[in-house]
Amino acid sequence: MTTVHRLTRADARRIAVRARLLASPRPAELLEVVRGLGSVQVDLTSAVAPSPELVCWSRLGTAYELGGLDDLFDARDVVELRGRVMAADDIRLYRAELADWGQHPRHEWQEFAAEWVQANDLCRRDILDRLAEEAPLPAAAFEDTCEVAWRSSGWTNNQNVVRLIDFMESRGEVAVAGRGIRGERLWDLAGRVYPETDTVPLEEALVQRSRRALRALGLMRPRIYDLAGIARKEVEPPGEPAVIEGVRGKWRVDPEQLDTSFRGRTAVLSPLDQLIFDRKRMGEIFEFDYQLEMYKPKSKRRWGYYALPILHGDRLVGKVDAAADRDRGRLVVHAIHEDEEFTASLRASVRREIDSLATCLGLQAEH
Repeated sequence: MTTVHRLTRADARRIAVRARLLASPRPAELLEVVRGLGSVQVDLTSAVAPSPELVCWSRLGTAYELGGLDDLFDARDVVELRGRVMAADDIRLYRAELADWGQHPRHEWQEFAAEWVQANDLCRRDILDRLAEEAPLPAAAFEDTCEVAWRSSGWTNNQNVVRLIDFMESRGEVAVAGRGIRGERLWDLAGRVYPETDTVPLEEALVQRSRRALRALGLMRPRIYDLAGIARKEVEPPGEPAVIEGVRGKWRVDPEQLDTSFRGRTAVLSPLDQLIFDRKRMGEIFEFDYQLEMYKPKSKRRWGYYALPILHGDRLVGKVDAAADRDRGRLVVHAIHEDEEFTASLRASVRREIDSLATCLGLQAEH
């Protein structure tokens, strides 16, 4: 009979914090961070700094140098796929899926997308030919020769070349070769970007990816099998069953995280950090009240445009309302919101982290 692990909320929080490399001691190297996290989500909103920079700095602290991910990219140690940066050799776990995309659609939207790509095959071939000669190039460099327009209720409506290139990435034909001055993706042929690796068969690749996702999160709901929060019905839930005291429902836990000592520290997080990205899990385990308020009218914000959550030990205890004023060379701290009254030592720890972030960004903290 399978043992169901019974966890307290504190157990669950500590498992999650350790898995996200936010406990002590800090990781030693940036590539170790990328591998440990499974992937780093790309988001270029820079009210303070782009989220990938914040994620890496919050793990490495003063050892992290701004632009470190770009350096790894230039060295071909990492690749970007579907908006996530991962260790370059991990592409072996995606090759079978890339090759399979559009051949055996699993969902209605995939069948529709595959038919749309086929209808615009001439434009697709034009893009491949141009990249073969002139890469890397941004999507804006290509002429829109699509015969069938892309229809969407969202911002991609009629963004024919952008959507076509996205699907070509999913087909394994093109890949992100770098980023332009404004952060736009620069494209090249996938064969010139991805390293030479073996191809893990799709079924085994999905199993390995689900296990890595659990290792990077510590614990997850049984229906969530990868870091993008996509349920993989073809794969058995990874890890071992668990329940959390005071939290309804079932969980899966990484057995390597059980019966492990915990030494916490103070960290200031990106609003998109995977520790809190699943807001439902965040509320259930951390009981933390938080929303990213950049899309709210200023009058309705409680914590600020791009407030940074504060982790202390295994608790989320507040938010830093800050903004980078690059013209003045300042990281301006508008407020530090305390969800519970801070001790003097916690306030000092938070200020040290803010000063460390400012130094990383080449700014001076203005408290």
